[in-house]
Amino acid sequence: MNDYYAVLGVSRDASQEDIKKAYRRLARKLHPDVNSGAEAEDEFKRVSQAYDVLSDPQKRQSFDMGADPFATGGAGFGAGQGFSFSDVMDAFFGAGSAAGTRGPRPRVQRGQDALVRLDLDLSKAVFGSEEELNLETAVGCTRCGGDGAEPGTGRQTCPICHGAGEVQQIQRSFLGQVMTSRPCVNCQGYGSTLTDPCHDCSGDGRVRTRRSLKLKVPAGVDTGTRIQLTGEGEVGPGNGPKADLYVEIRVVNHETYTRRGDDLHCSIELPMAAAALGTTLKLATFDGMQDLEIKPGTQSGDVLTLRGLGVTHLRHGGRGDLLVHATVQTPTRLTDEQQELLRQFAALRGEERPEGRLTPANKGIFGKLRDAFKEK
Repeated sequence: MNDYYAVLGVSRDASQEDIKKAYRRLARKLHPDVNSGAEAEDEFKRVSQAYDVLSDPQKRQSFDMGADPFATGGAGFGAGQGFSFSDVMDAFFGAGSAAGTRGPRPRVQRGQDALVRLDLDLSKAVFGSEEELNLETAVGCTRCGGDGAEPGTGRQTCPICHGAGEVQQIQRSFLGQVMTSRPCVNCQGYGSTLTDPCHDCSGDGRVRTRRSLKLKVPAGVDTGTRIQLTGEGEVGPGNGPKADLYVEIRVVNHETYTRRGDDLHCSIELPMAAAALGTTLKLATFDGMQDLEIKPGTQSGDVLTLRGLGVTHLRHGGRGDLLVHATVQTPTRLTDEQQELLRQFAALRGEERPEGRLTPANKGIFGKLRDAFKEK
């Protein structure tokens, strides 16, 4: 009869943990993927056979009483029930690496994070707002308290996996019989089944309902900004911990103002005389009516700036600017009197027969400064 304790190098009163550690140490050393020698392969088979016996309490007890499970029916590797493939993976990668979580999986699990989208007016993005969200989400079942079983009933141990949550399958390989595990189909890996599932939640421990939620939107948000609400998501199966809710902002286009970064942009049309002589206009902004000074000689394309009337900076104080783009209107319908006055004005400026002047397509800042000094 083989001395399996000697094969693993442990004493006869060794604990299951000591046996597992010894097997892992030897498996890492002798596995054919690591050690290609013929003697190492034979030794690995002996080590796996010894672990198969000593890791099973019933087989170990039989061995201690003098019965070798591999001594009959052709002693040798693979003559018994085989060894667990997951134990081999444990030896190389640590416990639980082959099958993820070993044993029955818990019924209580954390919920999944959720994402909702919120359309927001530009004015609310400038100053912030408080919005009400109507959500359809999962909440704990009040009938069963999240247990999943109809009140007054309970669970029974799965007759297929006997509470293990997984079933084992033996396959033949070049190493002998390899045992693999997979979740039990009958109980979905829980290890138990409900004798009478809850009539409201059908055993899930949660139900879907609609609820309202107040959301404080900070000033300065933009399209794509996500706001995280911790613990405001749906509960998990079995009335598990609540997940997080993410709200993604989409700022709706405004009919007058456009946003570029934290600056606001708009356009105004100026009569030719007002642009030439200058004036003051009333401009409707998100801060109410504001005076906009039009300086004499304002040209089409000039940008007038109102400081601090833009979008609030999201992560620090202050605001962007409001930039007003001017467009000078040229009159298209003139009376005879108006035409005569314009001819007199042109004569005074020596513009009866003006000549066109080409300007550079891309004039840099230094060129603009040079032209400004020339005009003076």
